[in-house]
Amino acid sequence: MTRIALVAGEASGDLLAAHLIEALKRRLPDAEFFGIGGPKMQRTGFDAWWPAERLAVCGYAEVLRHYREITGIRRALLARLRDEKPDVFIGVDAPDFNLWLERRLKRAGIPTVHYVSPSVWAWRGGRINKIARACDRLLALFPFEPPLYEKAGLPVDYVGHPLADVLPLESGREAARERLELNGRGPVIALLPGSRQSEVGMMAELFIQTARLLRERFPQAVFLVPLVSRETRTLFEEALWKLGHQDWLMMDAPVRSGFEITHVELDAAVNPSAGCLKLLFGHAQDALAACDGALVASGTATLEAALLKAPHVITYRMSPWSWRLMKRMRYQPWVGLPNVLAGRFVVPEFLQDEATPANLAQALGNLVLDGEVRQRLTGCFTDMHRQLRQNTAEKAAAAILPLLQSA
Repeated sequence: MTRIALVAGEASGDLLAAHLIEALKRRLPDAEFFGIGGPKMQRTGFDAWWPAERLAVCGYAEVLRHYREITGIRRALLARLRDEKPDVFIGVDAPDFNLWLERRLKRAGIPTVHYVSPSVWAWRGGRINKIARACDRLLALFPFEPPLYEKAGLPVDYVGHPLADVLPLESGREAARERLELNGRGPVIALLPGSRQSEVGMMAELFIQTARLLRERFPQAVFLVPLVSRETRTLFEEALWKLGHQDWLMMDAPVRSGFEITHVELDAAVNPSAGCLKLLFGHAQDALAACDGALVASGTATLEAALLKAPHVITYRMSPWSWRLMKRMRYQPWVGLPNVLAGRFVVPEFLQDEATPANLAQALGNLVLDGEVRQRLTGCFTDMHRQLRQNTAEKAAAAILPLLQSA
């Protein structure tokens, strides 16, 4: 029986790994999959020894606060994998966690694959040789990545991005609005403050303050806030209370506030005469497909927004110490994936000190109103979509099979 170990440390890695597991199962129906993973992986039958959420922290300062817990999990996992001796280990993203594991497992004779190139094209390019020593094969999601690794002698396959395979080329805005029962007259604005608890904790207040300014400009706007877990929803609600907006939490909020907030009430039609803030469990793709504009925390969600043809503004904040380190090591003027793929600014970015409610509300409001820019973005995003649509999971599975056969 083929036994395959995987580690995915956040929501985007959970999605990638789940698609890969399904593709491998079609070729190896009796295979076992185990390690660290999220709910999408577990729905495929993956045996999660630890949940992915335990690894989902961002920024140097944040990692340091959880250092003992994370390193303890990593040491325990290494010991268990050495005993279990899987036929292959696949580290899905999470490079600081996975490359350490891959290097030691490779020394122990276990074939290793790293799925998702670390962003060596953006910062810390010196990692390329370290990556080449750690893994037997690298699976790259973007077409500009393979040449970087081929110079270091590391076998690499461009497999495209699975989101480009599963998302339609057409945005499907009306269908998404129907699913969410959005029948108001105002613009629909999606707010995506991140998938990790640390991200939502850092940026929830910024997103709420931005929504308040946009509400002044668009009194009938509907704001959709998709959150991936009960913990992230709780953090967002706590930010509402901290800012004195607890009245938003009432179903029958006073008319003077112009806001109400509903919890996953997808069967309740939005009031067309007043603004509304809706918290959703998941439904990020529906929110992006339905919106006239989105505010998105930098990360995979920005690519998701582009593939769903959603005009958006990218933002990010982290601890001041983490930001100083990151800023010194950056190679490019942009961080959002749509801008990286285009090699230029196609959507606005506001990072750290520039990420103010006024800047974000102004940029997003202008985007919502500018039909010409929105049309141009749709064309640009469609070109990206076609380039990344590669039947990713099948390509990735095909690249891994030779390692399993040799094992």
